[in-house]
Amino acid sequence: MRNVYVLGAGITKYGKSTLTGRELALEASRKAIDEAGISATDIEAGFVGNAFSISEKQGHMGPIVMSGLGIPDAPASTIESACASGGSAMREGWVNVGSGVYDCMLIAGVEKVSQLDTITATTFFSYASDFIFEGACGASFPGLYAAIARAHMTEFGTTQEQLANVAVKNHENAMSNPNAHLHKRITVDDVMKSAVVADPLKLFDSSPFSDGGAAVILCSEDFLRKTSGKTSETVMIRGSGRAGGTGALHQRDDMTSLNAAVLAGREAFKRANLTQKDIDFAEVHDCFTIAELIAEEDLGFARKGEAAKLTQEGYTSLKGELPVNPSGGLKAKGHPVGATGVGQVVEVFDQLHHRAGGRQVENPRIALTHNVGATGASAVVHIFEMN
Repeated sequence: MRNVYVLGAGITKYGKSTLTGRELALEASRKAIDEAGISATDIEAGFVGNAFSISEKQGHMGPIVMSGLGIPDAPASTIESACASGGSAMREGWVNVGSGVYDCMLIAGVEKVSQLDTITATTFFSYASDFIFEGACGASFPGLYAAIARAHMTEFGTTQEQLANVAVKNHENAMSNPNAHLHKRITVDDVMKSAVVADPLKLFDSSPFSDGGAAVILCSEDFLRKTSGKTSETVMIRGSGRAGGTGALHQRDDMTSLNAAVLAGREAFKRANLTQKDIDFAEVHDCFTIAELIAEEDLGFARKGEAAKLTQEGYTSLKGELPVNPSGGLKAKGHPVGATGVGQVVEVFDQLHHRAGGRQVENPRIALTHNVGATGASAVVHIFEMN
């Protein structure tokens, strides 16, 4: 595999938007193109992460985005992998550029769901589960992650207050992120008093439905040298890992771990030739507070059952030994499903270029992103390094 670089990155405001999905994807893509210092005609192909474009009666988002950029002849495919659609699009871009098929690609992610009522949106989300055995039986994603949380609490003694610490941390981080969906400081007491969504998970344990778009430009070393004349002070993808898991919870031997994330993490670390101690910060898939804790354990940053304590002690805070979700995470930055995995990479790009403002991690050089589809049927992990 050739070295693959992130040449530019762009993102929209997350939250309820009056723009269409097409417009959000184009806004983010144009920002990434401008940041990269290239023109749209330099892009040879693309992948667009998207899960629910059908909510706008518009499938086939890849060609729609390319046409909007004025490059309709450049091939683009829409990648659907539930909440891991964006990360999966990144993986496909890494494979295509790394293998030499293309030298410059657009990787975008987008979602537009705010026009839907809550029941319809929740139903659409449930289509990403094993619907026959879960969604059709009334098991929504809050319910499924509540089952995961209850299993973790039963096996390891994790408490609801410890889950609340995750939400408090991520809301605080999001206060310094102008693109975050939620700008609201909260306390553990606020979380504990918020409405129960699916016991033991409460409203403030849950990420919001968000609209938003994110995009990055991936390129080869040859293209980078031709464009900028250098490869130093650039973000390189050191490792990539992707894995699958069973679609339904009842098929799993262990509900306190997402095996797809374990396998994807192992592959990414192996390809990068790095260990957990090399990572300066991480953006992980915290669709619910329990998901962040399990991610830290699955990726080897914490022993099984110990992530809750580490969060409580400040280990994963912005000034801690391993900052987790400095962007605010899905929990507060927001969760525009198809854009989420790409948006994590945008945060890495900004952090490694030391332009994250009040949420800036101190002197980062190596970062990790972790993007999960559904309850772990898909998982993608990438490791980045500033050269």
